Amino acid sequence: MNAPISLIAFAVFGYLLGSLPFAVIVSRAFGIADPRTFGSKNPGATNVLRSGNKAAAVLTLLGDAAKGWFAMWLAQKVGASDTAIAATGLAAFLGHVFPLFLGFKGGKGVATAVGVLLGFHWALALIATATWLFVALVTRRSSLAALVAAAVAPFAAWWLSGRADSALPMPMVLPIAAMSLLLVWRHQENIKRLLAGTESRIGKK
Repeated sequence: MNAPISLIAFAVFGYLLGSLPFAVIVSRAFGIADPRTFGSKNPGATNVLRSGNKAAAVLTLLGDAAKGWFAMWLAQKVGASDTAIAATGLAAFLGHVFPLFLGFKGGKGVATAVGVLLGFHWALALIATATWLFVALVTRRSSLAALVAAAVAPFAAWWLSGRADSALPMPMVLPIAAMSLLLVWRHQENIKRLLAGTESRIGKK
């Protein structure tokens, strides 16, 4: 398979995998309301948590993160190029945000972004996750934690790419930055509520 066709094939695979709506799948399995019908109406783990079912929220979080990582892992295992692997991860993120199976109205992509960052480099995922946890614990606002982590990720990628022992090539910083910008864009309404002081806190039903 030549390079352009291979790149497209891996990107399509990543997008379709990313389109799997774990928030909806898990909610149906647990017999709870569709997350698109309450709270922020966002099909993501934070909104599933608003149902009061913590197990469903955790499974949604793990599923959304795993699909981003698994898409890149599988592409790597079958011998895809670095560019194709990066495209697969970015496509998985886009699949979550604009899912084929939900009429292109998906989640904000935080958990999937972490999975994709793990696919790029374990330390990158660790830095982003630690940032999210710290901000979330201090402020109790998931959206603010996501925005700060998104801002940190490209700089962390740039720092890792400059290390002699790093397995993260410098060109990979660009798709990571693109993913972070899209994640911030998806949080427009949250940003407005944060500025107005009306953003809900983690765990609020």
